[in-house]
Amino acid sequence: MRQAFTDMVIPTNGQGMIDITVQVARWLDDQGIASGLLTIFCQHTSASLLIQENAAPAARRDVERYFARIAPESRDYEHDDEGPDDMPAHLRTALTSVHLSIPVRQGAMTLGTWQGIYLFEHRRQLHRRTLTLHLIGE
Repeated sequence: MRQAFTDMVIPTNGQGMIDITVQVARWLDDQGIASGLLTIFCQHTSASLLIQENAAPAARRDVERYFARIAPESRDYEHDDEGPDDMPAHLRTALTSVHLSIPVRQGAMTLGTWQGIYLFEHRRQLHRRTLTLHLIGE
């Protein structure tokens, strides 16, 4: 068994889903591990990770609009230290996930045909989000 770690910094331009599949696949290719398990962990409480439809941009926009409806920006939250998008960002993260586990076979992630990996930024401001990637296998 071998292991590999890296931290990947993803700049964001405000709220929305950022496709990180290619960056993750490039790193995976460089590791030379044919089979195993890839874990991706987002080190933040106001951004999250999703595996989602990667072919139709409308699907991504619908997901973003859905989360805006179920956790809307508002001054009604007690926790608003950084503005009206602060608490909704935490709620949206709680409803999604900060980690993903993806099997690796023949040196590639076993994603489905229409699946992509997304960093889901829940804040309006620009950020630099840190993801930790951990690969274990042989």
